[in-house]
Amino acid sequence: MRTALLLLIGCAAEAATYTGSQACQTCHPAVFARWQKTRMANVIRDPQKQPSAVVGDFSKPNPLVTFKITDVAFVYGDKWKQRYFYKKGNDYFVYPVQWDIQNKVWRPYHAAKGTDWWTAHYPDDNAERPTGPLCDGCHSVNYNVATHQVTEWNVGCEKCHGPGSDHVSKPSTANIVNPSRLDRTRANDVCMQCHTQGQPLVNPVAADNNRYYDWPVGYTPGARLADYWKLEEHKLGETSFTHFPDGTAHKNRMQGNDFVQSQMYGHGITCFACHDVHGTGNNADTIKPARALCQTCHTSIDAVAHSHHAQGSTGAECTGCHMPKIEQTIATVNVRAHTFKFAPSNCNACHTDKDAAWTKQNLSKWTNFSPWRFE
Repeated sequence: MRTALLLLIGCAAEAATYTGSQACQTCHPAVFARWQKTRMANVIRDPQKQPSAVVGDFSKPNPLVTFKITDVAFVYGDKWKQRYFYKKGNDYFVYPVQWDIQNKVWRPYHAAKGTDWWTAHYPDDNAERPTGPLCDGCHSVNYNVATHQVTEWNVGCEKCHGPGSDHVSKPSTANIVNPSRLDRTRANDVCMQCHTQGQPLVNPVAADNNRYYDWPVGYTPGARLADYWKLEEHKLGETSFTHFPDGTAHKNRMQGNDFVQSQMYGHGITCFACHDVHGTGNNADTIKPARALCQTCHTSIDAVAHSHHAQGSTGAECTGCHMPKIEQTIATVNVRAHTFKFAPSNCNACHTDKDAAWTKQNLSKWTNFSPWRFE
């Protein structure tokens, strides 16, 4: 018994710890250099240290903006929206305003009661909703629920590869997680830890100021995400805060919720079959431009004949019909669905001036599609 206990203590003492991404640079300089330029590496930035990170217009008064940029500890995001965090005690909180980057306008930011599941467990005031349990677990590496400290802000190397101290001290493929060597479920879990809407199976520290977590506390890459996290449920035929009636996601951060419904997921395709999170020159860090990416595998499809759109048009791109921009990220700005299913309503994502009757009439002329698919 004593020997077994000593072995357990020894194993615990030798468990790998987090080192931070800088430790990876020595051996992986090229990959590190690419990653440094990605949004994964720059989702959270300190505006006092990086003034160029601020995209919101603070140059003129706005009744929604009740703070100065000098009051901001972190800015979050720079693609669709930017939010502003301030520090109080050892927690961060988000101001109730956000900058709509595409439309260049300030908009209120507030998760209303009855929307996200966690709103039932927190006061209605943003100033009473710490970002630690609600945001920071996905925007950092190794967020500690007890101390509210992180090893590193942003999506660093160890967010996807796990704690790296053993690998840094003695590099080996055996002592670091490489998602490409995991089975397909656990490989996709690495991305889905943050790119899904769901709830922890067990709230880890419910007694700690009644905190409820909107990210899978305890999960590390290589583990089975389903042991920590459940996806938002949906009843087919109903429109909810999170889903359309057919089960497609209704809002952002639900790429994984979509993907697990797809034939792609069923056939063992992984997120990184299309994306390289270390950075590429393409939108969304796809490994090829969208126009060419799908036909890497779907080589026999003639895009024009299949889509009934002219060569080079948006409608002739696979993503136009199979990944419509229908999932809201802010106001009128939507992101792409990831079920890869074609539905008649997808047409109206581009043909916004047309109605469902127009779509049905036109699809009925497509001899390569059965009319029963849209009756």
